[in-house]
Amino acid sequence: MAKYLVIVESPAKVKTIKKFLGANYEVMASQGHVRDLPKSQLGFDPEHDYEPKYITIRGKGDLLASLRKEVKKADKIYLATDPDREGEAISWHLYYALKLENKKVYRITFNEITKNAVKESLKNAREIDMNLVDAQQARRMLDRMVGYRISPLLWAKIKRGLSAGRVQSVALRIICDREDEINAFIPEEYWSLDVNLKVKGEKKPICAKYYGTTEKKQGITSKEQADSIMDSLNGAKFEVKEVRHGERVKKAPLPFTTSTLQQEASKVLNFSTQKTMRLAQQLYEGVDIKGEGTVGLITYLRTDSTRVSEEAETQAAEFIDVHYGEKYKTAAATEKKNSQKIQDAHEAIRPTDLNRMPIAIKEQLPRDLFRLYQLIWKRFVASRMSAAQYDTTSVKIQAKDQIFALAASRMRFDGFMSVYTQEDDKEEENVLGGNLDENSVLEFQSFDPKQHFTQPPAHYTEASLVRAMEELGIGRPSTYAPTITTILARRYIAKENRNLYVTELGEVVNNMMKEAFPSIVDVNFTANMEALLDGVEEGTVKWKTIVSNFYPDLDEAVKKAEKDLAEVTIADEESDEVCELCGRRMVIKYGPHGRFLACPGFPECRNTKPYFEKIGVACPKCGKDIVMKKTKKGRKYYGCIDNPECDFMVWQKPSGEKCPRCGKLLLEKGNKLVCMDEQCGYVKNKPTEEK
Repeated sequence: MAKYLVIVESPAKVKTIKKFLGANYEVMASQGHVRDLPKSQLGFDPEHDYEPKYITIRGKGDLLASLRKEVKKADKIYLATDPDREGEAISWHLYYALKLENKKVYRITFNEITKNAVKESLKNAREIDMNLVDAQQARRMLDRMVGYRISPLLWAKIKRGLSAGRVQSVALRIICDREDEINAFIPEEYWSLDVNLKVKGEKKPICAKYYGTTEKKQGITSKEQADSIMDSLNGAKFEVKEVRHGERVKKAPLPFTTSTLQQEASKVLNFSTQKTMRLAQQLYEGVDIKGEGTVGLITYLRTDSTRVSEEAETQAAEFIDVHYGEKYKTAAATEKKNSQKIQDAHEAIRPTDLNRMPIAIKEQLPRDLFRLYQLIWKRFVASRMSAAQYDTTSVKIQAKDQIFALAASRMRFDGFMSVYTQEDDKEEENVLGGNLDENSVLEFQSFDPKQHFTQPPAHYTEASLVRAMEELGIGRPSTYAPTITTILARRYIAKENRNLYVTELGEVVNNMMKEAFPSIVDVNFTANMEALLDGVEEGTVKWKTIVSNFYPDLDEAVKKAEKDLAEVTIADEESDEVCELCGRRMVIKYGPHGRFLACPGFPECRNTKPYFEKIGVACPKCGKDIVMKKTKKGRKYYGCIDNPECDFMVWQKPSGEKCPRCGKLLLEKGNKLVCMDEQCGYVKNKPTEEK
């Protein structure tokens, strides 16, 4: 009887696919890549057309031997690795590692692990797509060039254990640039002015917001201006000048791509990008469901497409019709208009079967797996539903020459929101009681002025960093999570309360990269490189052209940096602290969490204690030294050395100068000195240092 061998990537898929295909098929897993560039060297020869040298990955010998044994028995071999560049390359490496040149070999891909999809893939078997393979080879070699040439330089100039990367170094740069913006931000004062008015015949008063004058819309920048407006309206008559009724619709969201799934799971479920991808991989590969065995619950998780198959569209329309009613069905599926190249013909991330409702399988899934599946299920159903509809009312109220405005909305039809709401959908409805029109009689009750300050740009979170990387065209769906995981693991950035902060080490590495390798950390350069890789995939660019153009410039920059870059000295520096155990002057050491004090008498004396860098400014509360400290995660701040007895702390560096208005400390923000009391608001330029 004919024997067919199917090779997949992950062992988790083997059982599921074997069940679909029956006794004639043997299913085995490659467990990811089987060949790669050697770890001990660059792995390609610039002198011989950049030809890569691939070797079998250590530990994969036994696996390849058992695969070869099955290959000998098989009449046909189907390479069924993942449907993307990386999967295509794994199939290509398997072809050579298993010596399949004289065998009947077919490449098959499926976007979901269901019986129909797997059977259909066998009917549409094809050859290995060398454009996809070459795009992966180019990416792998570019990453290797950056990592293997620049990382040793960081070891030499800063310390061992650091790394640079084609995508990770740009991601670090993006976070550092945002940190610089935040540090240089000067808050500006502005005011809001609300008026509370009683409407004759109505129980509830209404609250209208200051809009401007009859001439133009304007803001309020100071208390004096707010007071002046209130004084000018003393005893004034408030009248309804205009009432407009309208309607607005809120369109259903698009189904998830890798990026939007990571963002939403971070915001709603507080999952890291790494955790989201790990759980999504499990949902894709298969979960045990009672009565069904191992079932793939979602489609392939690495995609930047929002396309949905006709079969899935039809199933969604029928499901919504039965469970929600005809009016909840969308007229036409909206698709994301994306000028960027969609990496492949994948669909959006969706459930493989809508009838497998989250509530029905809740008991059979671990909590986090269930929560992610529910999020994907709800988002997909909502994406195929009609828009939510609102009735809107906007009112303009005039007193003398000043205008106040009032806007209200009421949901008329919930549409997709009956299934799924995002954070920004949960807006409070400002409903007007009764009917307000030009004849309504208004009676003044009170003004409500409030002081505000403009806010600095927000620190990046994992979700907003993924969005920024996607918008800037840096990396691809498969790289967002590992990139963020790497820069966290290297302690270049720290995560606190979801926010990402640059550590001292991250600052040093970023500054060195900007100085020595400006193009590597240039956002546009990196985005252009991604576009070239897409060109290789499309067959319009030769992959060796990219690597042969990139490497000579990198080689030159590395050689120049080796010669010109100053070392960031992390030699033992003496402190003015005396070891209380043996009397020696303690030295500053560098550990994985930053600097600490250690006795130079080690190993006889093993005394250590925290190192605090004095900044030469006295604490305004107790007069002792202010020192630079770090939170547990590595974020810098400035506090009193006598903590916890004295609780003084600020995030910006105190300058030592006092505010001429209120006497509090001035803090350094970019090229300005700003009073630490926001209410005071004093700002002046930082004195320029004389050379």
